[in-house]
Amino acid sequence: MIYSRNIREGIPLGDNETMKNVLVAVAWPYANADIHVGNITGSYLPADIFARYHRLKGNRTLMVSGTDAHGTPITVRADAEKTTAEAVYQRYQQRFIDLFSKTGLSYDLFTSTHTENHFRVAQDFFKTLKQNGYLYREKQNVMYSEKEKRFLPDRYVEGECYICHFPNARGDQCDNCGNLLEATQLINPRSRTDGSTPIPRETEHFFLDLGKLAPEINKFLSTGKEAWRSNVLQFARNMVDGGLHGRPITRDLDWGIPLPEPGWEGKRLYVWFEAVIGYFSASMEWAASRGEPDAWKDWWYNPEALTYYFIGKDNIPFHAVIWPAQLIGASHLYGGAKDRALNLPTDVPANEFMNLEGKKISGSRNWAVWGLDAVERYGPDAVRYYLTVNMPESRDTDWDWADFLRRNNDELVATWGNLANRVLTFSYRNWDGRVPEPGELRPEDNELLAKAEHAFAAVGSRYEQVQLRAALGEAMALAGEANRYLDTQAPWFQIKTDRAAAGKTIFTALHVIDSLKTLLAPILPFSSEELQSGFGRKGRLFGTQRIEHRSDSLGSQPVLVYDPSGAAGKWEPSRLEPGQPLAEPKPLFRKLLPEIVDQERARMGKPSA
Repeated sequence: MIYSRNIREGIPLGDNETMKNVLVAVAWPYANADIHVGNITGSYLPADIFARYHRLKGNRTLMVSGTDAHGTPITVRADAEKTTAEAVYQRYQQRFIDLFSKTGLSYDLFTSTHTENHFRVAQDFFKTLKQNGYLYREKQNVMYSEKEKRFLPDRYVEGECYICHFPNARGDQCDNCGNLLEATQLINPRSRTDGSTPIPRETEHFFLDLGKLAPEINKFLSTGKEAWRSNVLQFARNMVDGGLHGRPITRDLDWGIPLPEPGWEGKRLYVWFEAVIGYFSASMEWAASRGEPDAWKDWWYNPEALTYYFIGKDNIPFHAVIWPAQLIGASHLYGGAKDRALNLPTDVPANEFMNLEGKKISGSRNWAVWGLDAVERYGPDAVRYYLTVNMPESRDTDWDWADFLRRNNDELVATWGNLANRVLTFSYRNWDGRVPEPGELRPEDNELLAKAEHAFAAVGSRYEQVQLRAALGEAMALAGEANRYLDTQAPWFQIKTDRAAAGKTIFTALHVIDSLKTLLAPILPFSSEELQSGFGRKGRLFGTQRIEHRSDSLGSQPVLVYDPSGAAGKWEPSRLEPGQPLAEPKPLFRKLLPEIVDQERARMGKPSA
């Protein structure tokens, strides 16, 4: 099926291709701390790379997320700072948008869960699940602080994990073994706020009946999941095989979304339940802001749409099991007929964790590389390159400053940046700022051009399978081939005795660089845009970002929006013509000095080697 509407107008599809609707749903950061490089490579950057690739392919791509404003980490920080949860969320909402804008994360909409729209949609999910028979009420024991005279949210309770015996497990999940936990079962529990020992006390809550939904979840996980990462699928299946039980979706708290239920005014929707609904509500907000209030259905009710959820491995249970259960249980929401199902995840490509210099990242101990700091000191593409080449797709990886220096200087600068700069500079100086006329190409020229053309299928396949490290590796391998070709042809010497031969070499190299610009554009959008204009192109590869301020009865907040106008990039090999004007080139990347390694380690309190 070919859709008549394309949010990236003017980008034609390739021959015999069908336009796809691709939803890129990105993990929602808690508004309680700045974002570090482990967060970025865990979910935000892979989502952006994937979205940018699909935009170049001409697919209708919708990338959405926002700030998780209602999680207990926000109230914990607010308590510590003696301020309000709303003040904390607003501060980090702005900082997240600053980071994402500077890093080039091209959200079609980055919003928050603290909007009228999200409140309404989350409450509608609650009402639909209740109406469909997938919610029930039950009294349970919840940890209660006698000292503070209040029920404690799970994240206010810490203790020893009763599964793996990790001493500092949270009341909702263990960071060591990854299992979801019950706060009342922790060994030697303690309150995070004052260290006192909480006690179980009875309260009543609504529960999502996961046991009732288990057959459908099992069917979902057993069908068409060959492309899923083994760690994601195995974790999800083990969770289902271990038996699914009802899970409370409300809590005793005054910060969050009220229940649309008379007599329950003192309770709020549990953040694990309502935050994932943000993918849905953000899609609706995006559609409404465009004046097309039903456009979101192209991703949520069209059975041919593809939906990808980019998260870290600690979020696997919520996205591979619980969110599908919510979607199944609310299948006819806003869709009309009850048998019209909401789309379940096509894939949940969860990444593992990134460590720092051999130790787990810890913001509280200042053992972290903060995203804003890194981007401001080294530039977005240098950071994006290292986080991609070192992305924890199948195992934990490590940010190492010596390795960052080496990768930047030996690969990004020497292999790719110098290739583009020396060829463009040589061409600009010797052919009056234009692409040379090559005449008839030689076999070695055609061989390299064929490799560049074939790379679009190979690298594109890697992007589509969310094998982003491999995509980068194959593109950089082509850059290596181009460097070897130049070393063999040596046009800087050819031109002295055979200008025509030098013209063929430079024409060929320019074509390969122009192709590489596109192959690398999802990963290195800033430098690729520089090359796009350097090759005399009128349009940009991608659209642009802007920050808008939106207000409703809950307050005002900034949002990040992707504007597709002016985008002219296509996922295709170079189409440079002889005589095409070139802009005066400048270096794409900066070679770093060895001293930065000791400087950065000193910032983290680590002594020099």
